[in-house]
Amino acid sequence: MTNQTDLKKKPVIVISLLTAACLLGDSMLYIVLPIHWQDVGLTSLWEVGILLSVNRLVRIPLNPLVSWLYEKMSNRNGIIFAGILATCTTFSYAFIKGFVLWFIVRCIWGIAWTFLRLGAYFTILDVSDENNRGHFMGMYNGLYRLGSLVGMLTGGFLADRYGISLTATLFGAVTILAIPFTFQLLPRSNRYTPLANKPFEISTLANSNVLWTLITGLFIAMVYQGTFTATLSYLIQVRNSSPLLIFGATVGAASLAGILQALRWSWEPWLAPWFGKISDGKFGRQIILATTLTVAAISFSLISSALPLELWVLLIMVILLTATVLTTVIDAIACDVAFRSPPRTFMTVYSCAIDIGAALGPLVGYTLNDMSGPYAIYWGIAGVLAILAIKWLVWPIDIYRK
Repeated sequence: MTNQTDLKKKPVIVISLLTAACLLGDSMLYIVLPIHWQDVGLTSLWEVGILLSVNRLVRIPLNPLVSWLYEKMSNRNGIIFAGILATCTTFSYAFIKGFVLWFIVRCIWGIAWTFLRLGAYFTILDVSDENNRGHFMGMYNGLYRLGSLVGMLTGGFLADRYGISLTATLFGAVTILAIPFTFQLLPRSNRYTPLANKPFEISTLANSNVLWTLITGLFIAMVYQGTFTATLSYLIQVRNSSPLLIFGATVGAASLAGILQALRWSWEPWLAPWFGKISDGKFGRQIILATTLTVAAISFSLISSALPLELWVLLIMVILLTATVLTTVIDAIACDVAFRSPPRTFMTVYSCAIDIGAALGPLVGYTLNDMSGPYAIYWGIAGVLAILAIKWLVWPIDIYRK
């Protein structure tokens, strides 16, 4: 039994690590662009919001197309193709200037990410069951975020000291080196029988299981993949425009944001599978989801409070911890619901919902920052998270009801 489980883990681990390498350049931008946008030929801060959103926007119509292409090709070929595209985009960050070129390259990265994520989702659907689904999803979420760990932590420091060009060149080199290893280690085709599928009917959205899973996944992606990630370095700069003294050390806004985000990615390879495994057990996913949503709502409501800087940084770390739990649990719930729906087609729709939320995040965050000040978006986030917590606690869904 143990050998069979290890065999099923192998493709998930390989895909996760390639995704981590592909994420290096993208993750670096979330820390660096809000601070160094003038260095790459941008003329205003709103362009940063668009560039951090457009790769998500193009993924929305791409999801059905890429899902269809995966019916014609192996997961392996789709994922290798994504790695090649990601290498090209990361290298291009070193020399392109101006909004138009950046816009085109960010769209290409959106194509790469669609192939990467759907390939991973379909692999997890093929190899998992209800006893290990949360664990496998947590393993995927945890391992691929190692790319975000390196991209944000070293990207912030390198860009502050040596500029974006050198940073992007180094990250591009790492990404291209990962492709041959993936080509060798990833199975040529799934050795597990793909799940049967059938057309997804629009009436399925009336099912509360499907609808609430999509709504919750969309909003969690908007908050954590979009708004909070894209605005954290800007938020730190707003709180204190001069270099910050943290526990006796002086750091800039981009570097501190990189450190905080990197802390999340450093614990995710261990905590995400652990929380996923707990959700497979007696506590169940929905209780864990509701409890964490409550903690997150309280934490976001306190961002604007006049806390000492050290306590405020700890508050940010609590928010990042809730991101680990919520992302893992809602993805596992989506897999549960998928098995009571057309599996691959539902995960494609769920992927579209995640992309819509992630795309809206930076755009909504920076727009509200300009209109209502830097804290308005976080008060709104706290309110919606509280509503979702009440829903999942008082009216949990029945994942076994079709």
